[in-house]
Amino acid sequence: MKNKIYYEDATSLAKLIKDKIISPVELFDLFEKRIAKLNPDLNAIIQFPDDARAQAKDAEIQVYKNNYELGIFHGVPFTVKDCIDTQGILTTRGSNLFANNIAEIDATVVERMKNSGAILIGKTNMPEFALWWETSNSLYGKTENPWSIGKTPGGSSGGEAAAIAAGLSPFGIGSDLGGSIRQPAGFCGIVGLKPSHGRLPLTGHWPNTLLRFMHVGPLARSVRDIINGLIVMSGNDGKDYYSSRLDKFHFIHNDFNMSNVKIAYCYDGPFQPVSKEVKGNIINASEAFKDMGASVERVNLEDWVKSEHQLTTSKIYAIEGGVYLNSIIGENFNQLSPVMQRRLLNKPPTLGEYIDSIEKVEYLRGCFASLFSKYEILLCPVSPTVAYNHDPINDSGYKLDLQNINQPLLDVDGEIINGRNSIGATIPADLSGFPAISIPFGFSNKGLPIGVQLIGKYAEDSNLLGLSLCFESYTKGMDNYPYD
Repeated sequence: MKNKIYYEDATSLAKLIKDKIISPVELFDLFEKRIAKLNPDLNAIIQFPDDARAQAKDAEIQVYKNNYELGIFHGVPFTVKDCIDTQGILTTRGSNLFANNIAEIDATVVERMKNSGAILIGKTNMPEFALWWETSNSLYGKTENPWSIGKTPGGSSGGEAAAIAAGLSPFGIGSDLGGSIRQPAGFCGIVGLKPSHGRLPLTGHWPNTLLRFMHVGPLARSVRDIINGLIVMSGNDGKDYYSSRLDKFHFIHNDFNMSNVKIAYCYDGPFQPVSKEVKGNIINASEAFKDMGASVERVNLEDWVKSEHQLTTSKIYAIEGGVYLNSIIGENFNQLSPVMQRRLLNKPPTLGEYIDSIEKVEYLRGCFASLFSKYEILLCPVSPTVAYNHDPINDSGYKLDLQNINQPLLDVDGEIINGRNSIGATIPADLSGFPAISIPFGFSNKGLPIGVQLIGKYAEDSNLLGLSLCFESYTKGMDNYPYD
């Protein structure tokens, strides 16, 4: 129910503080109690700064100072995925290998959030090295989906998505290499954005590999929070090369003449198979855009299928990620979580297969350029299904039989497919660098959230977010929540 303050979005909370209706300390105390109540079952937040309440007290004093300019998120709590550096707080990267790792400085995006007045209240759980579509590791255990204990919140930003969905945090920072912001957002019924590549600096995010496909981005309760998050965190930091390619984000709220907006939608082609519920949800979303006045056309994207984006990324990530990680792991293989062990034991591709995969990425990028020369937005699934049961390997501890490693499977209306298909619909936007957002839209017949994905033109994040704002407003957004 929306009258619960922990389900207000960050923008509303910032206004309540600015208007002196609630103080930063009072707000911190409310979230602290909420976390104490629900986090033991969810295991979403795994580290807590010692000085968070003191920071809230300082923010409270500033509210009452004459002529003190309050930042966009002044006094508002936020959380950060555990692969993003936070000064003086453990950043374990979900691994026993980094169990005692404490960053000396904040990641750029964290520093900018703090400069906006936001209060860091916790680090959130993730899989080891942020390289899985599930959220579990041998250091902290698994995170539960607040909509259904026993089901995954997705990954790798699953702790972040679960925390926001459950009202433990109003805003968070995650990262996305194959769908790690959008898939958890879809499974947990919140909003998650993978911005245009280079929009937010990667400085202070780990691992330092595959950076041309890596993105840092916001997760939140509303599209307007995502917009404000980009305003705060974007811009060249003089350290990350990729962030030098795009200017600081400025949101231009166009008064859209929806009759001039062309939207493509697809639920099959490169995304199949998808469940009947997910397919129906995409069709319903396309009808909503039609009702809003947009020109909506179904496309099949058969040219995308030729890129074999699932197989392509598995080969590129295996070669580049494998070389990078093996140099760090060294003789400590047995300290890794079962999931990471399983991943690293996969047979590496040949050099020819690797080069062929790089060529297919370039081919897919050409497909994106062609599609978005005709349309402003692509509407498509976030994942083939709603949230599903945890990967059984997460419960096997160190008793993994390395001679009999079963890859995870996914059940799509009775069709059993490779579990990696859970991020099959989100990978293409990572390869292209185009901005993509997951927005909650509807529920399954079992009451689990279903998200829709909107992909926009490269560097035109403002246009994507403006249309997302219109869609969210027209469809009334999320109107019920777990627990309350």
